Amino acid sequence: MINVTLPDGSTRQLEGPQSGADFAAGIAKSLAKKALGLKINGELKDLSTLIESDCAVEIITAESEEALDLIRHDAAHVMAEAVQELFPGTQVTIGPVIENGFFYDFARDEPFHEADLEKIEARMKKIVDRNAPITREVRDRGDAISYFEKIGETYKAEIIGDLPADEPISIYRQGDWLDLCRGPHLPSTGKLGKAFKLTKLAGAYWRGDSKNAMLQRIYGTAWTNEKDLKAYLHMLEEAEKRDHRRLGREMDLFHMQEEAQGMVFWHDKGWTVWRMLEDYIRTRIRAAGYGEVRTPILIDRKLWEQSGHWEKFREHMFTSETEHDIFALKPMNCPAHVQIFKQGIKSYRDLPLRMAEFGCCHRNEPSGALHGLMRVRSMIQDDAHIFCEEHQITSETVNFIELLQSVYADLGFRDVKVMFADRPDTRAGSDDVWDRAEAALKTAVEAAGLEYELSPGEGAFYGPKLEFHLRDAIGRDWQCGTLQVDFGTPGRLGATYVGEDGARHTPVMLHRAILGSLERFLGILIEHYAGKFPLWLAPVQVVVATITSDADGYAKKVAETLSANGLRVETDLRNEKINYKIREHSVAKVPNMLVLGKREAEEGAVCLRRLGVKEQQFLDLEKAADLLRDEARPPSGQRDLRE
Repeated sequence: MINVTLPDGSTRQLEGPQSGADFAAGIAKSLAKKALGLKINGELKDLSTLIESDCAVEIITAESEEALDLIRHDAAHVMAEAVQELFPGTQVTIGPVIENGFFYDFARDEPFHEADLEKIEARMKKIVDRNAPITREVRDRGDAISYFEKIGETYKAEIIGDLPADEPISIYRQGDWLDLCRGPHLPSTGKLGKAFKLTKLAGAYWRGDSKNAMLQRIYGTAWTNEKDLKAYLHMLEEAEKRDHRRLGREMDLFHMQEEAQGMVFWHDKGWTVWRMLEDYIRTRIRAAGYGEVRTPILIDRKLWEQSGHWEKFREHMFTSETEHDIFALKPMNCPAHVQIFKQGIKSYRDLPLRMAEFGCCHRNEPSGALHGLMRVRSMIQDDAHIFCEEHQITSETVNFIELLQSVYADLGFRDVKVMFADRPDTRAGSDDVWDRAEAALKTAVEAAGLEYELSPGEGAFYGPKLEFHLRDAIGRDWQCGTLQVDFGTPGRLGATYVGEDGARHTPVMLHRAILGSLERFLGILIEHYAGKFPLWLAPVQVVVATITSDADGYAKKVAETLSANGLRVETDLRNEKINYKIREHSVAKVPNMLVLGKREAEEGAVCLRRLGVKEQQFLDLEKAADLLRDEARPPSGQRDLRE
């Protein structure tokens, strides 16, 4: 007998091996109709897979978390079949599931066009209607290579030739079409449904190497139902409207150009937002007991070899050579902070020692990965390191989490997800040290009362970490803050303190950031607020605009009054119609306009127009200045704007 344990803890007995499909039917006919796949001992499988020994089994339906991966995997295959039916001679190469969708790379002499996506979608729906069974075959390696070479699929033949010798060569067939694939898949093309959409075209080098042939990539998204698909497509539309690169141009915040790929040219208005954000964070961390330092950007490779970064991170580091030495632009600040800690003798009474830096770091990101402010090569991080004793990990983690949550709330983010990332395959330190570090971090996050999800194998190479994911105004998640427990780096770099027992000990090092890269966080803020920053962050807080030239003199007085109250003000005295001025400053996302005409000048008043609000307010100038000054105060008790 075979004993099968179900997710609810109940068990069923089978007299012999049974497929997942038959097992689901044995539980209920309705379940068999809804079944898309199954998990055996936690591993996702095709429904045709045999249950052959005692195990835990879960039937996967559209309601299951794993359903989307199955659906998107099948959508990629159905798209590939549709492409080859419509465009004979096209080779299919690699087509994985990605976040929110899938893509497939194709080798074809003629380029695809946007209009082709609609044709491919229509053919995909016909393939779904065929409801062809999807079946798995295992082939001899040599036969598989010969087959794909014979039909002109040279890329598939190359993939097979590079697979490990002990890996079975599995082929998935849907009707007359087949593809090399590990699986698993849905039982038939009809189970895919029609809640999918092809979204864009792109170029991609074969295997990501610029020395190889350029392929054509088609992206798509797929969901379990039309409602979720429509919601996602609406989010994409909103994301396009909020794209920080477009808003950056319209608001005159920054630009980027080929001569400095992955690096930002900040304009006056953009740098104003930057400075306000940096000043706010500086105020918060100073109040939380951090000292601020500054360390060199260029450091000899010897230090990076000592810290372990040269071995683990070398490919992402920019280097510079002198006559005798090799230097690297720092990709992170931690080894430099240890050097400051090592100056002088430290006692346990000095701990915890909190050291912060708005450090300029450089990382050699691939050019294809660069994306506006979101992925850059030169960045400023709100980086800090806490040197502490092991028993202080919990209290320091709790304090950091409270600070981080308060900062996020001030900046408009209240939906925050926490991920616990444990040891990666490539790591520094012994398993014993990792056991202690992971246990300490789990104790700390639980003491903070936070729920978290596990992210297996995603820790830093020197220690486990917490990742804080923000959800923005249109439902996207962004990983920003981190806290990492490091038992190894201080010891490798010779950092010690004198303990209460009079002996030398190695401090624990907590690496932490709240915003992460300020460039990236500003990109997130721009898109979260669609450029309509909170008043304290807005680069221009008020525009004083005249209706006629008769009010020009009064407009200058108004601007001077507002500036004296600490507000960032511009005047618009151009000989243009007021509606034109209003439209122009609305596009630039200026939050407030004071419109002045003859009446306002005579009465010492202003007409206040707020961005996105139809109603206007007629106010005395001094009252308007007081109102706007109070509204423009930064959060959490930062200094008065007039100081």
